[in-house]
Amino acid sequence: MSKTVTLAAEKRERTGSRYAQRARLAGKLPAVVYGHKEAPVSVALDSKDALSHIMKGEKIFELDMDGSKQHVLLKDLGYDYLGNNIIHADFARVDLNERVDVKAHLKFIGHAKGLNTVGALMMHPITEIELNCVVVNLPDAIEVDVSDMEVGDIIHASDVKLPLDTMKLVTDEDAIIAQIVLKAISTDGDGEASAVSAEGAEPEVITEKKEDSE
Repeated sequence: MSKTVTLAAEKRERTGSRYAQRARLAGKLPAVVYGHKEAPVSVALDSKDALSHIMKGEKIFELDMDGSKQHVLLKDLGYDYLGNNIIHADFARVDLNERVDVKAHLKFIGHAKGLNTVGALMMHPITEIELNCVVVNLPDAIEVDVSDMEVGDIIHASDVKLPLDTMKLVTDEDAIIAQIVLKAISTDGDGEASAVSAEGAEPEVITEKKEDSE
C-alpha cells in the first residue's frame, strides 16, 4: 500500500441536494463519513485534490477536520445522471490494523498469445475483485499476467494470485475476469458482424455506477 494521503475536510452543517450542489459549485466534493459506532458526519472535501487521488485508485485516506485526524476507507462513489462525473463519496472510519472487505483494481499485464490469431478479442467482464484483508495491506492494484492466454482461455477470480497469503477472496471464485473470444461473422437482420466466444456464446460486459445519494 502506498503512503496514506491526507485530505482536508470541512463539516457540512446543512445537507440535502440543494446544499450539496452549492458545495460542488464552490469546488467542493460532498461526502459522508460513518462507521465505528459513531454518528455519520457530512463533510466537504476539496474536489480537485480529492478526485485526483480517487482517480488514481487510492482508497485509504486520512481526513483532517479542524485538527482532528482519522483514517477512512473509500466505500462508494456517487455519479451525475450521465454517469460520468463523481459528485459524492462515502467513507467508512477504519483502524489500519482491522480486516475489511474492499475492492481492488486488476492490472492486466503481458500480451496474450491468443491475440495473434486473426479476429481474437480480449474481454474483461470485471476489472476489480473484492477481497478481505488488513487495511494497512490494501493493495493499490493486483497484477494479472495474461501472456499465456490462448483463444478460448478463461481466467477466473480464483486464478488470481493475491499479494499476501493472509488475504481472502470475497468475489465469486467462478467470476470471469479475462477471456479471449473469437470474432465471427453472424447473419442478422442488419447484416452486422458480432463477436462470439470460441464456444459460440456471446460475452457480456456490464458496468454500473451508483446514482448520487444526495
